[in-house]
Amino acid sequence: MFDLATTRIGVIGLGYVGLPLAVEFGKHFPTVGLDINAARINELQAGIDSTLEVAPDELRQARQLRYASHAEELADCTVYVVTVPTPVDAYKRPDFGPLIGASVTAGRLLKPGDVAIYESTVYPGATEEVCVPILERESGLRFNVDFFAGYSPERINPGDKEHRLTTIRKVTSGSTPAAAAFVDALYRQIISAGTHPASSIRVAEAAKVIENTQRDVNIALINELALLFNRLGIDTEEVLQAAGTKWNFLPFRPGLVGGHCIGVDPYYLTYKAQQIGFHPEMILAGRRVNDGMGAYVAQRVVKLMTQQRMPVMDARVLVLGLAFKENCPDLRNTRVVDIVQEFRDYHAQVDVYDPWVDRREALHEYGIELVAAPKPNHYDAIILAVAHRQFHEMGAAGLRAFGKSGAVLFDVKYLLPADEVDGRL
Repeated sequence: MFDLATTRIGVIGLGYVGLPLAVEFGKHFPTVGLDINAARINELQAGIDSTLEVAPDELRQARQLRYASHAEELADCTVYVVTVPTPVDAYKRPDFGPLIGASVTAGRLLKPGDVAIYESTVYPGATEEVCVPILERESGLRFNVDFFAGYSPERINPGDKEHRLTTIRKVTSGSTPAAAAFVDALYRQIISAGTHPASSIRVAEAAKVIENTQRDVNIALINELALLFNRLGIDTEEVLQAAGTKWNFLPFRPGLVGGHCIGVDPYYLTYKAQQIGFHPEMILAGRRVNDGMGAYVAQRVVKLMTQQRMPVMDARVLVLGLAFKENCPDLRNTRVVDIVQEFRDYHAQVDVYDPWVDRREALHEYGIELVAAPKPNHYDAIILAVAHRQFHEMGAAGLRAFGKSGAVLFDVKYLLPADEVDGRL
């Protein structure tokens, strides 16, 4: 039933996760990449990836890959890989909208013998509890009789040119032993780092969601320590450098925790935990700390401005960086917006500059109109929020040139020496 030689792959969703996957599969198998965004399909057909995850020459190497904006073009595929986002809503509850929509699409395409593989981050049990019933309903087929499922969590790190899809070990799983063996063999065709077969889909789902939950909790600890050390008048970075001389000290740093994984995935786990009557105290406490860091940064800057007798109302504030991480255009769940909103609540005039981010996307997603370039000698406070290489190259003197005489320069990312800024986390 499972035959790699006749495998034809459909990848549903061509974002940061789906496109690199489709490109690698397209080097080995007939592959169709589906995205409902026609503009995205047009740019890929032109050999351009606006996410900057896949270079033009890599796109050309995927000779068996073609792109589609209509689901019918995936009708002859035998494997459907779902790589859509799994965000949270305004109340921090899992938003399964994209996943449900992709499952409806896959379900309508499924044929006897086909396999649906999910890569989207979910809570343990979600693939079989949420997605499989939709696949059965839409296809009219029976799970583990007529069609099968797999789960292989994505481990994409946007902007990271060292840890790539093929060089990161891949966890795999399937709904039956035979399906699990097929899913593992399929990924071994493209993952040079090898695979780790999990005993069940639920184990693979749990492994993924705790990877980022662990990082979230660790960063929350360092963020809380930064709050404490500030009150004690101690420089947090100096403390971390000193503690880091011990061989087993973990090198986490304080900061804003956004993005498509770390700031989102823990809520999927806590949602499931609360469903079964378990209250995950540490995970939720970490989320509260990390979600409050944007407002804390703004309040620190306000205090520094007040100490210099600068009025905050109608002050001109420059925020450098909007992406959720450095040297990357990814805006998903960026917490820089919390800094912007906090200053707007103070009735300050806020300009945001980010040379990596698409200005139309910033306006669409957050209502933030990026400035084309900061004005010189214009700002009362400058906040270095994202460690883009352009800002590093400017140095403290270059960044201060945007400010008025005596303007506050605050470094969220420890990009500049402590003696060249007025404050940092």
